[in-house]
Amino acid sequence: MGNVFGRKSRPTRVTEQDKAILQLKQQRDKLKQYQKRIALQLDKERLLAKQLLKDGKKEKALLLLKKKRYQDQLLDKTENQISNLERMVQDIEFMQIEMKVIEGLKVGNDCLKSMHEIMSVEDVERILDETHESIEYQRQIDEMLAGALTQEDEDAVLAELEAITQGDDVALPEVPTEPILEVPEAAKAEPERREAKNKRDREMLAA
Repeated sequence: MGNVFGRKSRPTRVTEQDKAILQLKQQRDKLKQYQKRIALQLDKERLLAKQLLKDGKKEKALLLLKKKRYQDQLLDKTENQISNLERMVQDIEFMQIEMKVIEGLKVGNDCLKSMHEIMSVEDVERILDETHESIEYQRQIDEMLAGALTQEDEDAVLAELEAITQGDDVALPEVPTEPILEVPEAAKAEPERREAKNKRDREMLAA
């Protein structure tokens, strides 16, 4: 229990605008209370003026109605003051909203500036060009492969892909088991002797 009652509440941030709004609303509420009190008093005085007229006291009734007329004018002024106060409260509250919007725009603008410093317009254009080139290159390869492979080739590729997916070994050509015949040394030297003989014949003709 001590922790609950001893816990310090976080201080709220009350701005000057908040204080102004609070004061304006308090003044508005006081004027509304005054307005209600005057309205009740006017109703009583109107009934009293009727009673004075019935009693033949016309002068007193007339004086009372003049007072009532003055208080009616005060009510009109009070209503205008209340309207002005409410309008001012709305203007301040709307200005607070606009200030928050401007602060948000400022933060967003600073963020965009920092991002622009990291990556310039030239970098973005270069990346877009490289991406376009890569896509175009891949498209050309796809077109070449699509035109070069027959349906039989396509079926073979799909079968090989299926075999790899299932973990089967792809069939490779068998290695020949028969021994390779060796070429005799005489047969290897025959081209060299023939080239030497042709060279001597060319030299004799030239002489």
